[in-house]
Amino acid sequence: MSPGPGPTRKLVRPRGRRVGDPDAAARQGSVREHNLTLVLRHIIEAAVPPSRADVAAATGLTRATVSVLVERLFRAELIRELEPTTPQRVGRPAIPLAPASGTIAAIGLEVNVDYLGACALDLSGERLAERVIAGHFRNSDPREVLARVAALAAEVVTQLQDQGIRLVGACLALPGLVDSRRGPLRNAPNLGWRDLDVGAILRAHAVFDTLPLRVANEANLAARAEASFDRQIKTFVYVSGETGIGAGIVLNGEVYRGRHGWSGEIGHTVVDPRGPLCSCGATGCLERYAGKDALMLEAGLSPDQPIGVLVEAAERGDERALRSITDAGQALGVALANLVNLVDVDQIVLGGIYAPLEPYLFDAVVAQLRARVLSAPWATVTVRAAKVGAGPAMVGGAQAVLRRLIADPASWVAGGD
Repeated sequence: MSPGPGPTRKLVRPRGRRVGDPDAAARQGSVREHNLTLVLRHIIEAAVPPSRADVAAATGLTRATVSVLVERLFRAELIRELEPTTPQRVGRPAIPLAPASGTIAAIGLEVNVDYLGACALDLSGERLAERVIAGHFRNSDPREVLARVAALAAEVVTQLQDQGIRLVGACLALPGLVDSRRGPLRNAPNLGWRDLDVGAILRAHAVFDTLPLRVANEANLAARAEASFDRQIKTFVYVSGETGIGAGIVLNGEVYRGRHGWSGEIGHTVVDPRGPLCSCGATGCLERYAGKDALMLEAGLSPDQPIGVLVEAAERGDERALRSITDAGQALGVALANLVNLVDVDQIVLGGIYAPLEPYLFDAVVAQLRARVLSAPWATVTVRAAKVGAGPAMVGGAQAVLRRLIADPASWVAGGD
């Protein structure tokens, strides 16, 4: 059993109308909750730290109301004040407001075929702690693997609590079908896990006694991280290349998960029905042509080696490595063209192993998109590497937890008042 964390502030939901519930009557308390959310979200999302006057102007609230709400958020350590700006006119200088740094955090966890990871983020987006363990988890024992995940989480919790940082919760990213309606992991073919209540197994470890936990698909979480990192694009497909291949579909800044949370399984779309057998039991799936194993083997490399070895071979001009990447890019382009024709997006973001390979994948992917996307003559589909950096699914998991806090800060404030 993993060691547990120390005391953690619990989220306490105030009585009355639930924030964002359109069917409940608005009471005075619920209006205050809504306005508290409005002010916090504006401070969190502002491109330039706003002053109280800026927040009032942007939200339509009075300056007096904003001052009261800002004081509540400040006491709850959700925001901080920066150094006053130099006044442009006579009067008191404006005091910029920013998300709190190093006070409150969430943890993103991940299980993938060749690594386990944990990453903690605060409200300012700073990575406060990070752990990654390389390993071989194909067809693994889920209870043994999840015990190691719990131990990783406990290490991070202990580190943060020793620094006086309070924890909101954790989110585990998994490479497979996670049932968003009922909770279990339905199928993760490359892990060999099926119909498994991952949350229940993890909650048996003491670290999760006071640390709320949720489970989600890794590609959707990585897409969320990319959307938060680059707010210039609102609608795109994020492709997460690993041993398996997932995709997160982002529409107007929100990840589209589908009815059950199973959208984006592009790795199991068929590019050749007569192709080789896939881990899912079907034939000709994209991951057999463009997943990490396929890329490395076609290049004459061991799948156990990191993708950097393939990148280095491509940089040297190794013909077999370049041919492997080109063939994978063509298969990936075919699958993406089908997706673009279905959902009408015009931006593709290549993440995971595809980010460092993007210079070598680009031409093959774009050629297929131009040839196969019906709307290509009128709307160019752009392709670029992901910008979010290492561990995007872990980052997205932590962000998903913090996002719930941002959507309902009254719960946290009420827990501390």
